[in-house]
Amino acid sequence: MIVQDVINHLEELAPLAYAEDFDNVGLLVGNKSQQVTGVLVTLDTLEAVVDEAIKENCNLIVSFHPIIFKGLKKLTGKNYVERVVMKAIKHDIAIFSIHTALDNALQGVNNMICNQLELKNKTILIPQSETIKKLTTYVPKNEAKALRTALFKIGAGSIGNYSDCSFNVEGYGTFKGNEDSNPTKGQKGKTHTENETKITVTYAKHIESQVLKTLFNTHSYEEVAYEVTTLENKNQNIGLGMIGEFEDVMDESSFLNHLKTKMNTECIRHSSFLNKNIKKVAVLGGSGSFAIQAAKASGADAFVTADLKYHDFFTSENSILLADIGHYESEQFTKNLLVAYLTKKITNFAVILSKINTNPVKYF
Repeated sequence: MIVQDVINHLEELAPLAYAEDFDNVGLLVGNKSQQVTGVLVTLDTLEAVVDEAIKENCNLIVSFHPIIFKGLKKLTGKNYVERVVMKAIKHDIAIFSIHTALDNALQGVNNMICNQLELKNKTILIPQSETIKKLTTYVPKNEAKALRTALFKIGAGSIGNYSDCSFNVEGYGTFKGNEDSNPTKGQKGKTHTENETKITVTYAKHIESQVLKTLFNTHSYEEVAYEVTTLENKNQNIGLGMIGEFEDVMDESSFLNHLKTKMNTECIRHSSFLNKNIKKVAVLGGSGSFAIQAAKASGADAFVTADLKYHDFFTSENSILLADIGHYESEQFTKNLLVAYLTKKITNFAVILSKINTNPVKYF
């Protein structure tokens, strides 16, 4: 198995197409064609983690956070980022980052937090927009079934709990090929009329290349007429944050104690108690102050996230309990998620959970 094979498995869980625009995800160091001897999974790629990979004979590090976030102009070893990259290159170790692609995945970071807290009835807090595409094409009537079947096979036409979804209209198309054409229907230089079916299907944007490849490979025309549109519909299965509910309500103190235990955190910064029960909870791993309003709009009784600033706590405005559990603490179980997933997908070499605690924040 090569590095790209492992990446393909990871993209089934969290397609990189759904990472945030500001992010730097994907293969950051190394050759995608390199054969893999072992995979080390970590939250952050530090020098100690690279040393651990060397010791464990792992030449691929799968890291949640990207070690390279801003552009590197020099590699002189003057800071930890440069030293990590230099050491990884020296020892032929590839580094792959999944970051916000996994944040936006339905079975990703925020689902893991919900599972830790034992929340039920989970939904996406901020569904991602412009992730649903629509293909419209025109095909000879007797070829319509074959094209629909081929498109359905690679995942087009799936809407929520339904598959094989399409809209079809029958009509006729006209065309006349010039002297350089090679028409599969009719003759060059003569206007041809063909009974056609207009087929419309939606699909997730990360499979667009497969959709178009399938269209061109299956369609019989020399020149395929088609349109691709980006829909404004929100994608209810992709997005940041998650909302869930406890089976039974608990008071605010009990909730914070539950949160502290389940998320294994030494300290919780929170807004003022509202003297109400906690039932519905919004969560967002990592820095989540931008989602406070969305959490309030969802009707959540509490919002669990990290990196809240002083003035962010004022925005609770006596309507929601804000709980900052720490950045590392909110994402710490992510590497367990990735190890469990890859272990099921890969059996011919080791997938190892890093033993290095990369949390840079200490408590006194």
